[in-house]
Amino acid sequence: MKNTKPDYWFAAKPPGHGWGWGPPLTWQGWAVFVGFIVLLIAGSVLVLPYGTGIFLAYVAVLGALLILICAKKGEPPGS
Repeated sequence: MKNTKPDYWFAAKPPGHGWGWGPPLTWQGWAVFVGFIVLLIAGSVLVLPYGTGIFLAYVAVLGALLILICAKKGEPPGS
């Protein structure tokens, strides 16, 4: 019998703890999270020397990508 429950990469935060996602649930979620951290560190070394504004834009893009991935592959918040 096939499992009909979707495989979420990220759990929704519990009620009363805000909106969004908590820690990763699967190896794919952990890979995304670790990749995000590695790219932040790499950006601080490679992008920050070009200016704070460029680095902040870099961080904003990375953050938006992480939120997009959580929205697509995570448990619906508030459920």
